[in-house]
Amino acid sequence: MIAQLHVSPTSFITDLRELHRQYLPLRQGKIYVSEPDLVEINPDWFGICIVTVDGQVYTVGDWEQPFLIQSISKVFAYGMALSDWGRDYVVSRVDVEPTGDAYNSLIKVEENSKRPYNPMVNTGAIAITNLIEGKGPAHRLNRLLEMYRRYVGHRVFVDTPSLVSEQTAGDRNWAIAYLLRNFGMISGEIKQTLDLYLQQCSVIINCHDLAVMGATLANNGVNPMTGEQAIHSDYIKDLLSVMFTCGMYDFAGEWVYKVGFPAKSGVGGGIIGVVPGVMGIAVFSPPLDKRGNSIRGIKVCEELSRRFGLHIFQS
Repeated sequence: MIAQLHVSPTSFITDLRELHRQYLPLRQGKIYVSEPDLVEINPDWFGICIVTVDGQVYTVGDWEQPFLIQSISKVFAYGMALSDWGRDYVVSRVDVEPTGDAYNSLIKVEENSKRPYNPMVNTGAIAITNLIEGKGPAHRLNRLLEMYRRYVGHRVFVDTPSLVSEQTAGDRNWAIAYLLRNFGMISGEIKQTLDLYLQQCSVIINCHDLAVMGATLANNGVNPMTGEQAIHSDYIKDLLSVMFTCGMYDFAGEWVYKVGFPAKSGVGGGIIGVVPGVMGIAVFSPPLDKRGNSIRGIKVCEELSRRFGLHIFQS
């Protein structure tokens, strides 16, 4: 698969190491922490991992360093909702239109339908989490963790201290949830929906895990390391479409213009990229820009796109 990029595997890993050396000294940005002194985060943590659809793996830097998946989870929760309810019903609850607002804007819904604009911002993601089926809170969480297992290839776990911290500082999400219920876009007990939403964001992964998840999307829903179908192939285009147009929040337009492949960021410092039919890309670096995107992650993806012609409109 790397040969499709007209480069040898040896040359490719050399390029990744060069990018790591080039951007490691870039120390701008702010690290997200939900609570002071909860965890120690090194601003120099910086990992890159590429996993191809035929299972080749290329790693550089701190690719084994665990971090929270955070908002990257929204892509995969959206896939669960689609699997549970089907495309037509899910779109009737959450639209797929980009918005120029920040990821945590208090509320922005369509004037007539009251639907959140897309599932990649908090408003839409909370509505999507409300759709995940289960017989109770524990069953829904187990279904969510099992979904992650299919994408990653091994079990994953929720970081309890981070979860508790987010639960105690969640006034904005409570406000969003009450407004959504007022508009008829979510139902049931709000606490259960918010707990599951924060649980899905508090799952611990590393750069390799994230690249495998990206490669699974690139491989039409089949995990290239295990051969397991993580999501039905019918929904892959839905996930990649909203990643492409909405995945980088209010940076989405510039991302499409400069980078040009589907991606999603999280305030934990991760960025997942998908080159359909070729590979998944993961970059981890905690310092964030004002939009909540990893600064080094954006630079690496821009350079990978430029060097290897990864923009989907590049002939």
